Amino acid sequence: MAKVFTGKVVSTKMSKTMVVEVVFARRHRLYKKIIRKKSRFKAHYENIEVKEGNMVKIVETRPLSGDKHFKLLEVIK
Repeated sequence: MAKVFTGKVVSTKMSKTMVVEVVFARRHRLYKKIIRKKSRFKAHYENIEVKEGNMVKIVETRPLSGDKHFKLLEVIK
């Protein structure tokens, strides 16, 4: 099953590649405080207009380069 993440586009400076920041939130086991962790993924896009600040949905795919293994599924807003 391929992983699907929703995140915010933080960079589109590379050709056909964008950097998407995904925020994971979970509750601490003992202290019950919500802990947020951010991860950045490089994702492939082509022929779709994407700007920094857009919310997008990305899906896991085969490795497209050394550190790019996601592709754009849809632009949310």
